[in-house]
Amino acid sequence: MNGNADMEGSSLWRNVRLATLREDLGPLGVIEKGAVAVRGGRIVYAGAEADLPGELSRAEQVIDCEGRWMTPALIDCHTHLVHGGNRAREFQLRLEGATYEEIARAGGGIVSTVKATNALSVEELVTAALPRLDTLLSEGVSTVEIKSGYGLNIDAELKMLRAARQLERLRPVRVVTSYLAAHATPPEYKGRNVGYIEDVVLPGLTQAHAEGLVDAVDGFCEGIAFSPAEMARVFDRAKALGLPVKLHAEQLSDLGGARLAASYGALSADHLEYLDQDGAAAMAKSGTVAVLLPGAFYTLRETQLPPVAALRAAGTRIAIATDCNPGTSPLTSLLLAMNMSATLFRLTLEECLAGVTREAARALGIVGETGTIEAGKSADLALWSIDAPAELIYRIGFNPLSERIFKGERIAR
Repeated sequence: MNGNADMEGSSLWRNVRLATLREDLGPLGVIEKGAVAVRGGRIVYAGAEADLPGELSRAEQVIDCEGRWMTPALIDCHTHLVHGGNRAREFQLRLEGATYEEIARAGGGIVSTVKATNALSVEELVTAALPRLDTLLSEGVSTVEIKSGYGLNIDAELKMLRAARQLERLRPVRVVTSYLAAHATPPEYKGRNVGYIEDVVLPGLTQAHAEGLVDAVDGFCEGIAFSPAEMARVFDRAKALGLPVKLHAEQLSDLGGARLAASYGALSADHLEYLDQDGAAAMAKSGTVAVLLPGAFYTLRETQLPPVAALRAAGTRIAIATDCNPGTSPLTSLLLAMNMSATLFRLTLEECLAGVTREAARALGIVGETGTIEAGKSADLALWSIDAPAELIYRIGFNPLSERIFKGERIAR
């Protein structure tokens, strides 16, 4: 850079303690007395302030962080943020002893949310989703994955995806969409999963792709949803369209969904409470990330823990997400999801923080763009008023965010 003109739009965060999450720098990728220089929305330097090139110290905007901690902005890599209505009544029924499967088979669960979602326009869906999105953003989140899956007909699935895209235009956030029409079978197709896939899921996917509404393809592989063979039909169409896949798998039983996902080189397999060692090994070999969802585990009062030891032993990458949805995980706090993952699943500090930054980015296929603090990546950052990174995980109901930075732009809490 030469001259003042080259400094236009540049920013420098100095006197900052960095948890870069770079794997080559040891646990959390910590750099004490660090600095981050940004130009054009991208990081041009992240390292020790003492090594900062002189020209970068003359940034247009210089922020003294006063020794605060900075991490990559958080990433919620599994949400159902766009939907209509709520399922507080079903929550009450579960408190009275009904199981998730019993509620679903009686016409509740996903299908009940379908009715509420179908009743809303794109604009109404956006209005309903904004408070949930804003709550996530207030905790330092800058990337959110949003699924369809509560439409179960072509028009409604597309409507959900259009609402998700609109959210990205209304807020400073990166939205990654997943097409999840293979989420449940609507009543009119009861007992005819293949017919539903052929009539709705596949043509809807083709149309969503043609309109640029879908970034990845998802499904629910479970006894109350779709079999591995049925999901393979959907994944084959996704592959033909050049779209990556992911899968809700092994949440209530082990149908081999994670192995199926791995065979397609899936970005992630999510839930995984009933995953076996072979499934974990298959995921590790394919690079498929294990996305753990403690909000659903907690809400459903599950007792089958995800096989964290097997995932570690296999070398499977682990991410964490809220699974924000109206029925089984009405959670809009990624900070709480980290605490739950540590407390319920016994994840370590590094696994928790990596799980909502670097590994969450990997689970979305965007780890080359965001998820760590290093030169060349988007300047998606979170500045925290904490004494140590462990505070982000151990506190409950406390938000120490000082400011969020998205593509280099400072956004007050």
